[in-house]
Amino acid sequence: MIESKRMTNGNPPPESRIQVGDSSKAGALRDSRMTYSRVIGAGFLLGFLAFGIGSGLATSLVGGSNFLSTIGASQALLVTGAFLIFLNTGVDLGKGVLFFPILAKHSQRTALAYLATMIVEVVLLSVGALALLLIVPLAKHAGEPGAQTLGSILVQTNFTAYQMGEMVLGVGATCMCVLLYRTQLNPRWLAISGLIGYPILAAGTIAEIFGVHIGLYLTIPGFFFEVVMPFWLIFKGFQPEVYRGLPLHHRSFQGA
Repeated sequence: MIESKRMTNGNPPPESRIQVGDSSKAGALRDSRMTYSRVIGAGFLLGFLAFGIGSGLATSLVGGSNFLSTIGASQALLVTGAFLIFLNTGVDLGKGVLFFPILAKHSQRTALAYLATMIVEVVLLSVGALALLLIVPLAKHAGEPGAQTLGSILVQTNFTAYQMGEMVLGVGATCMCVLLYRTQLNPRWLAISGLIGYPILAAGTIAEIFGVHIGLYLTIPGFFFEVVMPFWLIFKGFQPEVYRGLPLHHRSFQGA
């Protein structure tokens, strides 16, 4: 009689409604996790490419001893390089903001530290890009006394701003990787690669500031994390339980 009444009034049993609701909620959480993962992963990749190409273009034009006299014919490339650095600034800031609520579920302090270091880094990189842009109007006065000296100061400003920005990033990203390792938001082997690469990156920037030019070689270990992390996020995403702020309880990592 009860089952007949349920069928005749057109309403499903309460248990069915609960199951449908739980299924819909789980699907929404899965979609949110993969959306955030892919956007943050794309941010890592886009920022890496934008800064790498932009910095490469700009520094290749200002490396000579008399670069002011030749910059006029290539000023479009210099401006393009500087604006690619500015693009990286926006991408990195957005990445830090999106990462904040995910990290904050496990450690508010680490989330704030990472976001703060990202802000400091992008400000310093922007100062360096602005110094490069100032070379363009200065090139019109290349033959005047002191112009080459001022141009060299602007190039050195960009160099120092970059080294300091990457040093700050190395500290903040190391804190982030400690949290990634502890929570297993990503696989521990990936977090370990960051724990190795970022301190070495910071050490390399300090060496460069003091005139020991080994920084380029010391960035190589960090490349693995910077390249693999975005692809992992795009195709696998954050660990589902940990993304929701729950402990993993010693379960093996499953990307989906």
